[in-house]
Amino acid sequence: MIDGKRILGFIPARAGSKGVPGKNLKMLHGKPLLAYTAEAALKSSFLDMVLLSTDSKQYAEAGRAMGLQVPFLRPAALAQDTTPTLPVIQHALNTLAEAGEVFDAVCLLQVTAPFRKKGFIDEAISVFYLRGSDSLLSVLPVPHEYNPHWTFEPEAASGLLHIATGEKEIIKRRQDLPKAFIRDGSIYLTKTSVLLDKNSVYGDSVAYIESDPGFQCNIDTVADWEKAEQRVAHLLPSL
Repeated sequence: MIDGKRILGFIPARAGSKGVPGKNLKMLHGKPLLAYTAEAALKSSFLDMVLLSTDSKQYAEAGRAMGLQVPFLRPAALAQDTTPTLPVIQHALNTLAEAGEVFDAVCLLQVTAPFRKKGFIDEAISVFYLRGSDSLLSVLPVPHEYNPHWTFEPEAASGLLHIATGEKEIIKRRQDLPKAFIRDGSIYLTKTSVLLDKNSVYGDSVAYIESDPGFQCNIDTVADWEKAEQRVAHLLPSL
């Protein structure tokens, strides 16, 4: 808890991954992929509960063994390839509320982004409440060559290019480019009222915290998994 606010750590992990079959419990350097996110969440001083949302009894048993709360299984209708994250979070919040567990915010932690430096979750939560925003994302800088002010879009009618940000003149010097960021998938924080009442993960105001690029990893394909295997031993002391 921070400043009297109850925060739910939320880890979604459905069965049936296509890119890397069974990836959530697949062993990465001697422990299941899920364990990396579970351990990071359970080390947090500010998360009041760490919930695993899954449709799998096997995942539920594994999650409980890791110390996660799994009071219910996710309905099959919310465990499809095309299921968005928002209704999955809403289902969990509503189900928990029926049992008397109410939270002010949700910290979404994706299993596919397993590497988070020590203390990063609590650092993000502190920034979130300092900014007073509807949500917060962990981000990484966009390399200058991909900055949106140097990105072009084609016009369908003329076949000509225009600057994606709408300016008429392109910024000439790299040093004059404004900062730009991408989501890195490590942490999403959102007020419960925004999730339930505004039906949004982001709301109207979005704060951010920069991740350490050395920890960046999103595992969606076999190639991603191989990269994670190459890096994990080096990162372990800092997780």
